[in-house]
Amino acid sequence: MDLLSIDNLSDDQIEHVLDRSVTLYQQRGRTIGGLEGRIVFNLFFENSTRTLMSFATAAHRLGASAITLPVEQSAVRKGETLEDTARTLDAMRPDAVVIRHQENGAPAAVALVIDAPVINAGDGINEHPTQALLDAATIRYRLGRIDGLKIAICGDIKHSRVARSNEKLLSRLGAEVRLAGPPELMPDGVPQLSVDEAVRSADVVMMLRVQRERLSEDLGDAPGEFLRRHGLTAERLALANPDAVVMHPGPINRGVEIDNSVADDPERSLINIQVAMGVAARMACLELLLT
Repeated sequence: MDLLSIDNLSDDQIEHVLDRSVTLYQQRGRTIGGLEGRIVFNLFFENSTRTLMSFATAAHRLGASAITLPVEQSAVRKGETLEDTARTLDAMRPDAVVIRHQENGAPAAVALVIDAPVINAGDGINEHPTQALLDAATIRYRLGRIDGLKIAICGDIKHSRVARSNEKLLSRLGAEVRLAGPPELMPDGVPQLSVDEAVRSADVVMMLRVQRERLSEDLGDAPGEFLRRHGLTAERLALANPDAVVMHPGPINRGVEIDNSVADDPERSLINIQVAMGVAARMACLELLLT
């Protein structure tokens, strides 16, 4: 079994991963074992801090060995195709392969070649299933449920694999998901909501990173102006439910899509919990695929 999309998981498997993630999170970083002798290859063709390190940490806490391919020093830089790289790695018999790539569908192409389970750690603007799973686990941990919640996802929806996977998963779990952002950063066919409209009466507000280059290319806004018009300020958060929580998959552009006071709010911001839950959720996914 591969984990390329939220669609690869049954309802029972999703429930198992979410429950297991919360349990592992509550163990506060304990090494639990269970995958001793297993080898997990990490292939990251895009820069990453949170996802790469959390997969590596997850493997170690389960007793597996995590080996990261140094892409800058690999044969890819000599012109080797992704498929040939996959065939080479498959010959080394890994137990699982985690891949992040800038092209849509790259993990699926690798999965056709490699016998071991392949986990999509983000492909182009397509999907990022483990991010959605950790986000759902974080919401369930903090709010106790997902069904019936109003969840606003705001920012660069058009280019966000996080938004796509979260919209699939959270809607499937019974949430009302609202997507909002500047018109230039919204996909075709999605109802146009302003950030104010999406945030009003929301239980969860999830902000997405806005690539700084798009401020000049698509929007023509200075960072401070973007924050005022489309970002999450304390004044805009006041439109949400009084107990609403704030999330962000990272990395954060402070002062662009989110104000410092909101990102660092000790009561309402779940950003650091998301990072910790990321290790737990990826542990749960590795367990699911390898046991």
